[in-house]
Amino acid sequence: MNRINLRQATAYFFILFFATAFLVNGCRQKSNKQKNVFNSGTIHVSIDESFKPVMEEQIRVFEKSYPAARIIAEYKSEADCFRDLYTDTSNRMIIVTRGLRDEEDEYFYDTLKYRPRWNNIANDAITLIVNSKSSDTLFTLERLKNQLSGKINRDQKIVFDGLNATSTVRFAMDSILKGAMFDTSVVKAVKSSREVIDYVAKTENAIGFVGISWIGNPEDTAQVNMLNKVKIAYVSCEACEDKPFVKPMQASILTRRYPLVRGLYYILKENYSGLGTGFVNFLNQERGQLIFKRAYLGTRMEFGVRKVKINL
Repeated sequence: MNRINLRQATAYFFILFFATAFLVNGCRQKSNKQKNVFNSGTIHVSIDESFKPVMEEQIRVFEKSYPAARIIAEYKSEADCFRDLYTDTSNRMIIVTRGLRDEEDEYFYDTLKYRPRWNNIANDAITLIVNSKSSDTLFTLERLKNQLSGKINRDQKIVFDGLNATSTVRFAMDSILKGAMFDTSVVKAVKSSREVIDYVAKTENAIGFVGISWIGNPEDTAQVNMLNKVKIAYVSCEACEDKPFVKPMQASILTRRYPLVRGLYYILKENYSGLGTGFVNFLNQERGQLIFKRAYLGTRMEFGVRKVKINL
C-alpha cells in the first residue's frame, strides 16, 4: 500500500512539474509576444524642445494610425534628454541632435549588455530671426562669431533657448565659436524656442536662434502669424564660390548651402521589436518623412519630381 502511494505521489509530482513548466513557458511566450508588438502599448520618449512642433505632429499621426499605441513625450533640453536616457528606467527613447559618442556607447553596452540603436532621421537648420521692423537681415559666420564673442554690435541682444544645456547653444559653441565661450553680457537666455520668438517679436534690436520647425512652415497658420512679427534672416554660404546669402529652405539644407545645419537623431534602448522600433520605422518611412518635409526640415528620403514624356 505504501509502495502504491509512493508511486502515485511520484506520478503526481511529475504531472505537476511538467504542468507548471508548461504554464511558465506559455507565460514567457505571451510576455515576449506582447513585448514585441511595435504598434501598441506605451512608451516614454524625451525630445529636444527645439523640435516640438514637428514631433507633436509625428506623434499625433502615429497614434491616429495605431489607436492602441501611446507615446508619452516630454520636451526638454538636450542635456536633460540624455539624463533621462541614463537614469530614467521608464525612458526607452530620446530624439536629439546627435548620436551616441563612443564612450557613451560602451557605457550602455556595459550596463545593458547591448548597444542602443541610433541613426539620423532628418536634418534641421538653426534659423536666425529678427524683428519684423528690422532691416538687418544679412549675416556671415564671421559676424556671428564676433557678435557672440562681444567684439562687435554689443547693443544687439542675441537670444537663445537657454545658456548651458540646449542643443542650439551647443551648436553655436561648436560650429560658430569653434569651442570658445559666449560673452554673456550680449547673450540672453529664455526658457524655450517659443519665448525666443516672442522676445524678438517685441524687441526691435534683437537676434534669435530657433529650429526651422518653429518658424519655417508656411502651411501652419500659427507659424504664418509669427512671421508677421519676425523675419527669417539670410546667412552667407561660405562653401559657395560667390558666397551668396541664403535662407534656410529644404534645398539649401539638403545641399548644405545654408551653413547652420544639424542632424536630428533617435537613440533607442530596445533590443527587441517593440513600440519604439515601430515609431522609428514610422519616422523613417514615407509618412514620417513627409511630415518632416512639410515642416521644412531636410528629409532622408528623396521626394524628387521626375519629368515624364507621354506619347499620345
